[in-house]
Amino acid sequence: MINKTSIMEYIRQDSYRPLSFDDLMKVFQIEAEEEGKFARMLGTLEKQGEIVKTRKNKYGVPEKMNLAKGVINLSQRGYGFITPDQPDMPDIFVYGRNLNGAMHHDKVLVRLYQEAHGESRRPEGEVVRVINRANKELVGTFERGKHSLQVIPDDSRQIYPITVSRSRKLKATPGDRVLVKITGWPDKKGVAEGKIVEVLGKKGQPGLDVQVIIKKHGLPAEFPDSVLEEAVEVASRAISERDLSGRLDLRELPMVTIDGEDAKDLDDAVSVYRIEGGYRLGVHIADVSHYVREDSKLDKEACKRGTSVYLIDKVLPMLPPQLSNDICSLNAGQDRLALSCIMDVNPAGQVFNYDIQKSVIKVQERMNYGDVNKILAGEDAGLKERYQDLVEQFFLMQELAGIIRNERMQRGMLDFDFPESKVIVDEKGVPLEILRREQGAGEMLIEDFMIKANETVAQHMYWQELPILYRVHENPDEDALLKLNHVLGVFGHQIKGRKMEPRLFQKLLQDIKGRAEEQMISLMVLRSMKHARYVPQALGHFGLASQYYCHFTSPIRRYPDLIVHRVLSLMLAGSISQRKKASLNSKMPVYGEHSTLQEIKAEEAERELVALKKAQYMKRFVGEEFEGRISSVQSFGFFVELPNTVEGLVHISSIADDYYLFNDRNYTLTGSHSGRKFAIGDKVKILLAKVDVNEAKIDFELI
Repeated sequence: MINKTSIMEYIRQDSYRPLSFDDLMKVFQIEAEEEGKFARMLGTLEKQGEIVKTRKNKYGVPEKMNLAKGVINLSQRGYGFITPDQPDMPDIFVYGRNLNGAMHHDKVLVRLYQEAHGESRRPEGEVVRVINRANKELVGTFERGKHSLQVIPDDSRQIYPITVSRSRKLKATPGDRVLVKITGWPDKKGVAEGKIVEVLGKKGQPGLDVQVIIKKHGLPAEFPDSVLEEAVEVASRAISERDLSGRLDLRELPMVTIDGEDAKDLDDAVSVYRIEGGYRLGVHIADVSHYVREDSKLDKEACKRGTSVYLIDKVLPMLPPQLSNDICSLNAGQDRLALSCIMDVNPAGQVFNYDIQKSVIKVQERMNYGDVNKILAGEDAGLKERYQDLVEQFFLMQELAGIIRNERMQRGMLDFDFPESKVIVDEKGVPLEILRREQGAGEMLIEDFMIKANETVAQHMYWQELPILYRVHENPDEDALLKLNHVLGVFGHQIKGRKMEPRLFQKLLQDIKGRAEEQMISLMVLRSMKHARYVPQALGHFGLASQYYCHFTSPIRRYPDLIVHRVLSLMLAGSISQRKKASLNSKMPVYGEHSTLQEIKAEEAERELVALKKAQYMKRFVGEEFEGRISSVQSFGFFVELPNTVEGLVHISSIADDYYLFNDRNYTLTGSHSGRKFAIGDKVKILLAKVDVNEAKIDFELI
């Protein structure tokens, strides 16, 4: 049977040379009546960028024609970087003049025209075609230009202003935040056209921030009625004897969930007890694939969303609440269907035996991180009394988690220690407090157990040769390492080694622990690395120093986990035919690319909202004094971080007592007459001078 997969397998052969449509018809022995269908298959593959038609009307694959396919990320300065689909290929730099109308996050085809630029080894290229437009709608500010009406996108990486005509129905006035639908994509000159479809409100309007961020990042806020109806129907089914058939009955096994206090989607439970030769660790994950069937309305909507999005006090779930908070959630005291990964771990932290089974479980207690942390720290006798049956198990969990973490550290895992923020808001979304979020023993042990389960499942699936999405984190580019080493040299550090391996970076992070420059260097190390992504190949996870890694533990809130569960279920049922395997193999690259893009959108939206809330919170303190530490120094000034993680800029122009010169050899600002010096880690007293809530910018001045 001829399909897109068989066509691609033939064209990707090493011996293949570009052939015309008629030649391919002969190769695949296509009859006249099937010609139209075959032409549509080739047309779809060409549109998706899987194949390319040359000027001589012959078909080939991009990688053999000096072309690459990938997602472009633009800078506000007008250039871009393309992350290629091809594994292990470095990012491709594209000058603004070579974007040819490509927008931020578009899927593009790029022609490589230079292997290196100066000392850099990064390839460069020119966009020759946009395969898929990522931005159908944009949020921006309506303005009256010299010659036309325009919408200036909020996201500075959306570098093209959108020319719009005045709407008769929607009365937008200059300064309004609006949602614009793009009707004409940017051309080579960067001219784009659009139509205002919604007036969101004025800048600074209360309650507008979350709505704007949802629209700006294209996040789906509401579920379609048909999806909600299916969710109600699925959630109403009681667990039957048929559902339990063939499942491992673990309802008598003591197990708990440990999550944040306000979490409602509880998709993982854990159990630990001693065995001969070590410990038996059970990681029990909600069997979401039992309820969300492939190609159902629920499945298609979950795939579209890709991930749940957590916007401080508002959640945009991947699955409707009837599933995410109810039938799929591992609520204490209720029978729940699960997939259990049961691992025997030796005292060195290595899994020496494991079993992955469909199960039925009953969680004993729903615990939260705060209470578990207090119990392990011996801070609350009342909690110990209340959970006396579980206290011993919590200490055993902590013991095993320490062993597992130590094993990963021995391999070279990177342990970044960035300060995290917790924003407390009232019922209207007004920020009441910004706190530094501390990670306790409870959070760490759950993280350690989940990583161990993810590694075990990924390795199992790899050796079973089953098609899944792996969570991969590739090695940093040599070009990025070159730039990083230039900065590290300023502080007396270097990353040296014949082979790029995690332990070299791990040693650096250990060396800077507790030093003034720790946060700045950690951030630079993180930025030198590639973004983790989902692909069908087991390329390894650099940051975790894992050879095999996938996401298995959160199918309620991540679509790649649901895919892993679905394939695991087929395997356990012994029902993966070669035809089904081929079908899954053809879908995985699409699933992976889409899931990665949705994850990036969610991260950007969550990060942007936290920055916005910080600015809103600090607005009330304009004119007040604070004490903080210098977190980084630049030629234009230095950033100061307050104890609550809020960061602001002291611009060099506001320091009036001298002329200050930037020294890029030691990252300091020094007064040319006084010799006064500002360096990373210095304590300073500052005045909060200005807050721009719309731009989420905070300006300090020295006292």
